[in-house]
Amino acid sequence: MNTNKPAVPNTTVTRNVHDLDKTTDNLYESLVVIAKRANQISNNVKEELHGKLAEFASSNDNLEEIFENREQIEISKHYERMPKPVLVAIDEFLNEKIYYRNPAKEQK
Repeated sequence: MNTNKPAVPNTTVTRNVHDLDKTTDNLYESLVVIAKRANQISNNVKEELHGKLAEFASSNDNLEEIFENREQIEISKHYERMPKPVLVAIDEFLNEKIYYRNPAKEQK
């Protein structure tokens, strides 16, 4: 996930339900698309976070010595301040940035 994306609200936003089902004509289908995209975003962010934290991981596995690593703390705080994956997915869906298809509808 690119941290230079346009601002997505980081708080709860009241949404019109009819805006969500405009493209699919089915609210539940829209929610499935949003949920699957949110899972993709979440997995990408998790992999990126683990990669960055692994750079600062110490090779010392002594349980008695636990040190606070400032870099790890700052990286973690940065990711905690980022908008939640569901908010990003909803924004992408409403701005038609998500490609999706329903094979069941294509067969009919």
